[in-house]
Amino acid sequence: MKRRSFLTTAGGAALASIAGTGCMTRSALGATDLDTLFVSDRSDLLALSKRVMEKCVLDMLREPKPPLERTWIAPGGPHYLGQWIWDTMFVVDLMSLMPEKKNVIREVFGNYWDFQQRWNASAPKYAQDMITVAIKTEPQAQREFSQIPILAWGLERVYQRNGDIELVRQCIEPLERWHDWYWRERDLHDNGLITVGAYTGVLQHARWETFDYECNMDDLELTLHPTRKRLEEGYWYGNICVPGNNAYLIMGERSLARLAKLVGNDAMAARRQKRIDKGVAGMRKHLWDEEAGTFLSVYRDSLEKIPVATIGSWIPLTAGVPTQAMSNRMAQVLASPNWQTPLPVPTVDRMDPRWKPAAFWRGDVWPSPNYQIASGLAAYGHRNLAADIADKTVANALKHGLSEHYNSMTGEALGVPDYSMASTILTMMLDGLTRKHRVSLRS
Repeated sequence: MKRRSFLTTAGGAALASIAGTGCMTRSALGATDLDTLFVSDRSDLLALSKRVMEKCVLDMLREPKPPLERTWIAPGGPHYLGQWIWDTMFVVDLMSLMPEKKNVIREVFGNYWDFQQRWNASAPKYAQDMITVAIKTEPQAQREFSQIPILAWGLERVYQRNGDIELVRQCIEPLERWHDWYWRERDLHDNGLITVGAYTGVLQHARWETFDYECNMDDLELTLHPTRKRLEEGYWYGNICVPGNNAYLIMGERSLARLAKLVGNDAMAARRQKRIDKGVAGMRKHLWDEEAGTFLSVYRDSLEKIPVATIGSWIPLTAGVPTQAMSNRMAQVLASPNWQTPLPVPTVDRMDPRWKPAAFWRGDVWPSPNYQIASGLAAYGHRNLAADIADKTVANALKHGLSEHYNSMTGEALGVPDYSMASTILTMMLDGLTRKHRVSLRS
């Protein structure tokens, strides 16, 4: 069946250079003194922290550019022109330490809801309320797929830091609609497990909804919806359910439920709790593998497990999915040589024949998953292992600089220098996950 495209491609102005007039000038960035924002007994950690705030946070701010009508955040580098989902949440988390950035953060979140309204104006009912992976600047084509669902987590982090309750009130209703889209369009068998997909029918687009080159998706295919029969249906739905995105959606649901209670919307909180319970039950029943000691991907229709653990296998720790016994088994496996490369955590089990220490999501190391895995381990009481991962990540950044990702054997910096998600190297320290490298807020 041939896909019917239901959205037009964006068009318009020529691309502007990241280093050009699209960047906000330093004078427009606010008044927080980065030299006094943090406290540490080590000058190298203070210098690293300042560089994170300057390069990975503040330098990512951009002036409005169609279709983005508000201030927006770029991931970094000259090729990423638009506002992504998960990159942006790590940036606003730290930006919320700066009181003068409250309105800027409101604008950044507003970009997602603006997109949602534009999308709904043209999308069929079943596709409505999606948030795209990236709101691309014109004349780039509009993306017709989503990304790791952590907007609610990011919103909760901002509230915890700056107390902006009005931002919460503005965001929770469109956030809930996006979460409902995720369950409606990705949980195709109503069993609490979501897949990946793309309304373009392009396989790589579906992979871009998650850790895109993971080995567990080597057999990914796009299919028709398994139960919905319409003339306009296309090959939009992945045949594999991956633990990473399932865990991120549950993590986001937990944040959304807490935020709903915060603003007195108990009905929304109850709706989200039902989703949490169903998602956790589905992951424990179908994705947990005792022998592997972690959560594995499964084929969507048969629920047959795919026997390779990847970086997404450990994200359930962050979402509170495992039982305590499961987390103990996960910590045991994470501490084994399979995962303890000189710089942990590699993005695939290094005993897998596809593992290569510098390969993109196939053996390399990324700061943001390390941060979230360490957070999950610590929450389950495995603080020593969490600190080991976090300390090695920070020590490597001191040696090799801030970067998008790293070689898991040599620690060599890979990808884009000063990339936005490298900001989580500072977040690890601020969250108290490290033991050897300590930084805290002066206040």
